[in-house]
Amino acid sequence: MDIRDFISADKDTLSGQTVFKGTRVPVESMFDHLEAGIPLNEFLEDFPTVSKEQAIAVLEWANKTLNTKTLDAYYATVA
Repeated sequence: MDIRDFISADKDTLSGQTVFKGTRVPVESMFDHLEAGIPLNEFLEDFPTVSKEQAIAVLEWANKTLNTKTLDAYYATVA
């Protein structure tokens, strides 16, 4: 899976914030909803331009990224 098929970051869209590709919905909004206990289906209802496929792909990518054995390398890239 290429995460770039599901999200994008462009300085001309929300000042470069990471959004679901083809939308102006920040990926952060999904995580904020989930953190607040709002189910994924409700997030998708609130943001109909985001597909379930996009949301699931981002969650799977985050899970793989945060569970990788190379997490130290990831930390180095975002530090």
